[in-house]
Amino acid sequence: MIRKHILYIIILLSMVFVSCSQSGKKYRIGVSQCSEDIWREKQNAELRMGAYCQGNVELRFAAAYDSDERQVQQIDSLVATGIDLLIVAPNQVQTISPAIDRAYDKGIPGLVFERKTSSQKYTAFMSADNYEMGRVMGEYIVSQLHGHGRILEIMGLKGSSPAIERHKGFMDALKDYPSIVVVDTLQGDWTEESGYEVTKQWLVRSQQRNNPTTKQPIDYVFGQNDRMAIGARKAIADAKLNTLNSTRYCGIDGLPGEDGGIRLVRDSILDATYIYPTHGDRLIQLALDILEGKPYQKEVLLMSALVTRDNAHVLLMQNEEIVRQSGYLDQLHAKADSYLHELDIQRIVSWMAVGVIVLLLLTLVLLYLYHRRKIALQHERIVNTLWNMKAEDIPALSEASAPQKEAEPAVDTEPIETTKVESADITEVDEPAAVSLFISRFKEVVEARLSDSDVSVEDLATDMHLSRVQLYRKVKSITNSSPVELLRNARLKRAYQLLLTTDKSVSEVAYEVGFTAPSYFTKCFKEEYGMVPGEVRSA
Repeated sequence: MIRKHILYIIILLSMVFVSCSQSGKKYRIGVSQCSEDIWREKQNAELRMGAYCQGNVELRFAAAYDSDERQVQQIDSLVATGIDLLIVAPNQVQTISPAIDRAYDKGIPGLVFERKTSSQKYTAFMSADNYEMGRVMGEYIVSQLHGHGRILEIMGLKGSSPAIERHKGFMDALKDYPSIVVVDTLQGDWTEESGYEVTKQWLVRSQQRNNPTTKQPIDYVFGQNDRMAIGARKAIADAKLNTLNSTRYCGIDGLPGEDGGIRLVRDSILDATYIYPTHGDRLIQLALDILEGKPYQKEVLLMSALVTRDNAHVLLMQNEEIVRQSGYLDQLHAKADSYLHELDIQRIVSWMAVGVIVLLLLTLVLLYLYHRRKIALQHERIVNTLWNMKAEDIPALSEASAPQKEAEPAVDTEPIETTKVESADITEVDEPAAVSLFISRFKEVVEARLSDSDVSVEDLATDMHLSRVQLYRKVKSITNSSPVELLRNARLKRAYQLLLTTDKSVSEVAYEVGFTAPSYFTKCFKEEYGMVPGEVRSA
C-alpha cells in the first residue's frame, strides 16, 4: 500500500514538473556564413529578430571568413551538435557541397542562401537573381555611356556563384555594344581590401608596361559589390592619375546605414548600386515551414532594385527609418531578455521552494503511512496469534471474570461464563484475557459457519449472543478489520490448506469454504496470496 502511495505521488510530481517545463518544440538551426561583413551582420541581426519573434528557435552561428576548409569543419561541427536544420551560404560552389551533402544525407534539411551549391542535395534555395543584377548594372552603365566607353570590372570570390552569375549577366548586357570595352576583369574576394589591392597592382603593371590603358580614361569601375568598388576608388585616388579623375563607380549590395551603398550613392561616392536583400526574417520563416511540414517553395527568388542618384535619397530615408525601428526593437529585445532572465531566476527559486515544500509533505505522508502500517502490522500479529491459538492454550478466565468467588454448578458454568465474557466490554480490568476469550469464541463461530455461503454478520452476532452493532464494534476495535473481512480471510486460509492437502478442484474448494462463485473466489485468492488457486499446487 505504501509503495502505491509513493508511486502516485511520484507520478503526480512528474506531471506537475513536466507540464511546467514544457513549452513546445524547440528547433535548433545552424547558420554557416561564408564570411563576416556588414551585409551578413545585417542578415544575422534579422535572423535573430526572426527567431525571437517565433519564440521556438535556437540559432547557432558560425562564420568561415572566406575559408573553404574552415566552413567545411564548421558545418560538420554544427551537424554533430544535433541541429534540426542547416542554413548555409557556401563560400564556393564546388568545395562546400560535400559538407552540405553529408548533412542532407543524415536527414538534416539544408536551406542554401545567396550562393548556390553544385549538388542537388538541398531542401530549399533562397536568393536574389545575381545574373539579373549583373545584367541590369551593365544596361545602366551602357545608358550612361551612350554606347561608347571603357570599363574595369572587379569580380568577387573566385568560384562563388554570385561572382560567376553577376559577371555573366554584366557581359551579356554589353555584348551588343562593341564600342564599350571591358579593359580588364580583376579578381577580388568581396572585401574592400581586395578591391584596393587588385586595382593598385593593375595600375602598377600597366605603368610598368607603359600600357596606354592608364593614359586613357576609365569611364566606369564595376565592382561586384560596393566594398570592392570603394577599394578600387581609393586605389585610383592614391595613384593620382589625372586620366582617371572622372571615373565613376558602381557596386552591388545597396545597404542602408552610415557606410552602406545607398548613402554612398546619395553622397555621389558611388554612381549606382543594386539592393541585394538580406531578409533574415524570411529565412527563419522558410526554415520553420520546412521543419513543421508546411507547404514551401524549393526555389525562392527575392526582389531587388537598382539605386541611382535619382532615388537614393528616398530609399535612404525609408531604410534609415527601418534601421531606426530595428534599433528600437533590438533595445526592446534586450530589455525583454533581461526581464525574462530575471523571471527565469524567480521561477527557478519558486520551483525550488515548491520542491522543498513537496518533499516535506512527502516526508510527512510517508511517516504517516509508515505509522499506520506499523499499527496495522501490530494488529495483524495480535489477531493472527489469537486466531491461531487452540482452545486449550487460552487460560481459564471464569475466576478472573466472575464477580464472586463462589461458582455455580459445573453444568451451568460454561453458558453463564460465556455470556458474561461475550457481553462484557473489552475495556474491563482483565482486558487481555477478555480479548483472548472473545477472539477464541469468534473463531469457533466463524469456523462453524465457514462453509455456509449464506451466513451473515447478523448470524455471527446471534451465535455470539451480541447485537450486530456490538459484534462489528468489538471486532473492528480489536482487529481493525470487519467481521466480513475476517470471515473471508478464514475461508481463504482454509481453501489454501485444502488445495495443498487434497486433490479437490478449485470449484469444489470454493464451494466448500462458502464462496458462491469460483470466479469471485479466484479474485479474492489472488488479492490475498498474489497467485491464482491453481498455482498453489504447482508452486
